Amino acid sequence: MLTRIKDLTETLAPRLIEIRRHIHSHPELSGQEYQTAAYVAGVLSSCGIHVQEAIGKTGVIGELKGQSPDKRLLAIRTDMDALPINERTQLDFASRQPGVMHACGHDVHTTVGLGTAMVLSQLGETLPGNVRFLFQPAEEISQGASWMIQDGVMEKVESILSVHVFPSIPAGSVGIRYGALTAAADDLEITIMGESGHGARPHEAIDAIWIASQVITTLQQAISRTQNPLRPVVLTIGQIKGGRAPNVIADHVQLVGTVRSLHPETHANLPIWIEQILSQICQTYGARWEMNYKRGVPSVQNDTALTQLLEASAKEAWGSDRVQILPEPSLGAEDFSLYLEHAPGSMFRLGVGYPDKHNYPLHHPQFEVDESAIVTGVVTLAYAACRYWQ
Repeated sequence: MLTRIKDLTETLAPRLIEIRRHIHSHPELSGQEYQTAAYVAGVLSSCGIHVQEAIGKTGVIGELKGQSPDKRLLAIRTDMDALPINERTQLDFASRQPGVMHACGHDVHTTVGLGTAMVLSQLGETLPGNVRFLFQPAEEISQGASWMIQDGVMEKVESILSVHVFPSIPAGSVGIRYGALTAAADDLEITIMGESGHGARPHEAIDAIWIASQVITTLQQAISRTQNPLRPVVLTIGQIKGGRAPNVIADHVQLVGTVRSLHPETHANLPIWIEQILSQICQTYGARWEMNYKRGVPSVQNDTALTQLLEASAKEAWGSDRVQILPEPSLGAEDFSLYLEHAPGSMFRLGVGYPDKHNYPLHHPQFEVDESAIVTGVVTLAYAACRYWQ
């Protein structure tokens, strides 16, 4: 089976490069993936795969029936949206949409998903069970997975696999991570309300800017002394708004930021911890406060058995020297985690780095991928899918 999958993928490789470059040239922002979705649906239909469009607003699903319809249903999820970044790669197939770019590799993800569908569809009756391909919109705004789930894509799904490009390891390599792969990502908004006054008489006012500075500093310092260092927390205030004039003490300051964590228990307790610090500081200096803590997506926690499946499949396909066990998770977020609330799953990292030139990070306007990685991704996913039912 592995030899056949590799042969089919190598035959399809030129077509897969063509698909990837088309998608890269025509990026669409989150929730606006209309052309991408239509293109994906067309490719799936040409393979004889049953297609449903407008799932999760602009998402697409493809249903592939194997020889035993009663076997467990495996889902394979890839995402389609691009970022509001002006591309500076100077590639011949660079973005034709000003200010929009596939800077996170979702063009590669979509291509790998399509390639896996194309390969598995050619296995015919030798495919052991059923596969549902999920082509998801709006991952970059952490909305698409919930849209897809609301439209029922996880019904009868017993396991789910996914992939994400990783420029830190070379193309041809696969990164495997057990346990936490990404962080939970929450949004934080704090409003501090003091009393205005003259800048020359601070004792007659309640300085919201100064109090905000105490809140920021204390939160950062308290992490190292009140949070378990083996369960990391990253709190970043990215915006501060307040004040009207240089000689007027501000009576109102807004802080907006993000909170990242890996451990579920820590994630659950963070709002109370922040609120306690905020309350103590504001009460000490006579200010009032409001906090809006918005839960985002949880941490991706890779299922052990499915991660073992990916590791074993990749090692058999490429050899142990091309499979890396990643020692650290990422504090980035991934809404793939929402699917894991409905079925166990695992996501692997697909190396896309060039061995002989500088590799820009994800979300960089000069981010590029070594396209040879597409074959690696397709073979790994397709073979893992076939082994799933063994």
